[in-house]
Amino acid sequence: MSVSPQAILKQYWGYDQFRPLQEDIIQSVLNGADTLALMPTGGGKSICFQVPALCQEGICIVVSPLIALMKDQVYNLQKRDIPAVAIYSGMAYRDIDRIFDNCVYGNTKLLYLSPERLTTDLAKERIRRMKVNLLAIDEAHCVSQWGYDFRPPYLEIAKIREWLPQVPVLALTATATQQVVEDIQEKLAFRKRHVFQKSFTRDNLSYSVLQEDHKLEKLADILTKVRGSGVVYVRSRKKTKDIADMLKLRGISADFYHAGLNSEMRSAKQDAWVANKVRVMVSTNAFGMGIDKPDVRIVVHMDLPDSIEAYFQEAGRAGRDEKKAYAVLLYNENDRRSLEEQYEIAFPEIEELRQVYKALGSYLQLAIGSGEGEGYDFDMTEFCKNYAFKPIKVLSCLKVLEQAGWIVLNEAVLIPSTLRILVTKEELYDYLLRHPKLDRIIKAILRTYQGAFLHHINVREGQLANFLNMTRADLDKSLKLLHKDGIVDYSPQKEKPQLVFTKERVDANVLDIDRQLYAFRKNRHLERIRKAVAYAETPVCRNRQLLHYFGQEVDKNCGICDVCTGRTRTDISTDQFENYKQWIQELLQAGPLSLEQVVKAFPPAQEEKVLTAIGYLVDEGYLEEEEGKLSWG
Repeated sequence: MSVSPQAILKQYWGYDQFRPLQEDIIQSVLNGADTLALMPTGGGKSICFQVPALCQEGICIVVSPLIALMKDQVYNLQKRDIPAVAIYSGMAYRDIDRIFDNCVYGNTKLLYLSPERLTTDLAKERIRRMKVNLLAIDEAHCVSQWGYDFRPPYLEIAKIREWLPQVPVLALTATATQQVVEDIQEKLAFRKRHVFQKSFTRDNLSYSVLQEDHKLEKLADILTKVRGSGVVYVRSRKKTKDIADMLKLRGISADFYHAGLNSEMRSAKQDAWVANKVRVMVSTNAFGMGIDKPDVRIVVHMDLPDSIEAYFQEAGRAGRDEKKAYAVLLYNENDRRSLEEQYEIAFPEIEELRQVYKALGSYLQLAIGSGEGEGYDFDMTEFCKNYAFKPIKVLSCLKVLEQAGWIVLNEAVLIPSTLRILVTKEELYDYLLRHPKLDRIIKAILRTYQGAFLHHINVREGQLANFLNMTRADLDKSLKLLHKDGIVDYSPQKEKPQLVFTKERVDANVLDIDRQLYAFRKNRHLERIRKAVAYAETPVCRNRQLLHYFGQEVDKNCGICDVCTGRTRTDISTDQFENYKQWIQELLQAGPLSLEQVVKAFPPAQEEKVLTAIGYLVDEGYLEEEEGKLSWG
């Protein structure tokens, strides 16, 4: 028997009402309609599938590529007494098997799966036996080759739908152009086009692009003037620490964060920032996903991201409480050059791809014809050192291999140590008589953890070593001996990135990629870089530029960005630009004209400003230039 969404929201989250659009989206999927929800960062996307999952009998399958985010959501759901689990790369087969069984026979309500896990034979066999009430696809832009983060495993989701014919799909994303919106619905085999889109307008958020040669000085100045919690995004891990140290010397409370830190340290830093014990976090783009902190007053980008989508998502972490907030991009000519250099590196030649692919097989000791669907610990630093590769080259090759569908590289995620006693109590007693030094370790495990004879338990070696007053190294040695002797099944803690072979390993000489798709992706990447640069360099209302990129037109300027407030000096004001835009659009309604014909339609005194306006209109995609003629895009 179904329960009302409002009752579920109140029971588990304690809220009396939904945020805008949430209730409409929930009702749509409860009515059985395939639904695409576009909600900006912080819009409450997860509620849109968690609530309907609890309203009905059965289980909701959630597909997400972000393992850390899946783990975080499962943890928060379990705290609310909602049965939720996650399966991702790096987990032991026995744990995956047990979780799937619980989803078939137990009362699990939400199963989170990484996309490459969704299409394994084990997943297919078990999902067929589950009573699935909803298929939720998070980060749904990953299904589109037009998007900025295409992932081939997402294309397999439509096949899953063939044996869940009555189950609706809810696709969710924070950022998607109109082209991507259409592509998502097609690739996920929507029975009927159905989109809910929350306006991308953020009236409380002031966007600014400041042309700065001395970025560090300007950053310190901004953080001194704008009080409250903040995030500073940089490209390199080294810069996170260097800039945080600089800010601390200036008396600004700051810390640094990147994916190379261990999970315990990342959690501690994140918790301190959320609790306002640290004011500013200097981070790579690894920080901020899934963190519910509404009172961020300032987000500063020290480097220009390579896409509007990435910038919009990261900048959008400011001001979720709908109070005044600032998103600032510090920009100079080096940013443009840096993106152009990265573009050249990002698309290696086929021989370089084959080199890295061959080395992967050797590094992981994979025979040709094996490895399909398997996840392996992957230490990038060690790999590069062993094969004398430059890390930046390897990263580019791995990204291309991933987008060509050969591998998936998941971020590092903490998988706790597990242990289970494999022998009977009598056999254990006999063993310990012969190995008395291990007796106190086994007794400590039995006293500290329950169920070690029945199932695998999570073990915290540091805590256990302290309890036993012994070194961690000695404890690890003893546990490995117990495992070797077949007394326990012990899996040490893992915290390395996971590399998954989505296809069986082939001879590197026959490795191939779709050249046409590769060229398409390369062109799309260049186009996104150009759009990002145009945003930074075009002195037109920032809000209007961003909204236009996502297909949303507004008839007035925001009034609060750097351009609207006059902080950006330019040879053409926003109002003048809007007037020229309207006149040029009217002029081209009759058909394409040459640049000379357009300019001559205006008084000679305005020629310079008309040319400037045309340049901005081309950059923004309003004007298209073909065979020497301008037409309205």
